[in-house]
Amino acid sequence: MRRLLQGLLCLILLAVMAAGVAAWWLGQPLPMNGQTTELEIEPGTTPRGVAREVVKSGIQTDARLLYAWFRLSGQDRKIKAGNYEIPAGTTPYELLQKLARGEESLRAITFVEGWTFRQMRAAMAKDEFLKQDTAALSEADIMTALGKPGVAAEGRFFPDTYTYAKGSSGLAVLKRAAHAMDRRLDQVWALRTADLPLKSPDEALILASIVEKETGTAADRGQIAGVFVNRLRVGMLLQTDPTVIYGMGEKFDGNLRRNDLRTDTPWNTYTRPGLPPTPIAMPGKAALMAAVQPAATKAFYFVARGDGSSHFSATLDEHNRAVNRYQRGGN
Repeated sequence: MRRLLQGLLCLILLAVMAAGVAAWWLGQPLPMNGQTTELEIEPGTTPRGVAREVVKSGIQTDARLLYAWFRLSGQDRKIKAGNYEIPAGTTPYELLQKLARGEESLRAITFVEGWTFRQMRAAMAKDEFLKQDTAALSEADIMTALGKPGVAAEGRFFPDTYTYAKGSSGLAVLKRAAHAMDRRLDQVWALRTADLPLKSPDEALILASIVEKETGTAADRGQIAGVFVNRLRVGMLLQTDPTVIYGMGEKFDGNLRRNDLRTDTPWNTYTRPGLPPTPIAMPGKAALMAAVQPAATKAFYFVARGDGSSHFSATLDEHNRAVNRYQRGGN
């Protein structure tokens, strides 16, 4: 009996010691090759496979020991696929918590107010962390994939910074940006001025894109929208250079000439009345609001002063004097 009790005591002491060693190991930083280790776990990877991937990534530990920890913790089936950044100093306990919670490493891409869809795609193409699943798709294909067949892509995405997990779908990012624009447009359309000469949210989006491209100083945005709204009310040509430039596409070399103003395209507001058929860029929230709540103004004209601001005029004579003063060096 005495020997049996001694044996049991030894087993208990060994178990306590093992538990102590395990607890110590769980709290020790995992050795790794650098300050940060990137770990990629593919969907369908088993817990044993995850342990192996951890070691392959450069974390210097025993995959069998790590797998045993995953199993004993009861969280082995909670480990989520994804791309992770494991910083130096991470312990086995912290590693499992990160994997079980799916705390993937996040990246960000910014779409800037006033950008065209072409500029958006160029920014996405340069993003090494984004899955390039839209690179081979046409504009029409992308819009169909987003559930908007037949809708022009221009202006349909809200300019903002979007975070995503490394390796995420580019199409998924575009979908979020498209939904964000839909929400913003619905919000501002509900707040529109009662007598606005716009028939639909789409027309508000088109006008907002023009306001975005014409505004040099934020304080002028409402008045610029007011000028275009005044022109729409009386059937006057909008005559805005950014629409002409947009219609020229890659032919635009940085200089807008008189002949360009006379060359007809669907976006040339010097040759065609009303709004162009599509937006010409991504408008931000301020431009959207200006389009639906323009400043009350008698102005029908404006000209850039050269410092980012604009001079507004109610008559053509006043406008011509302003052009002579600010653009031709007159007194």
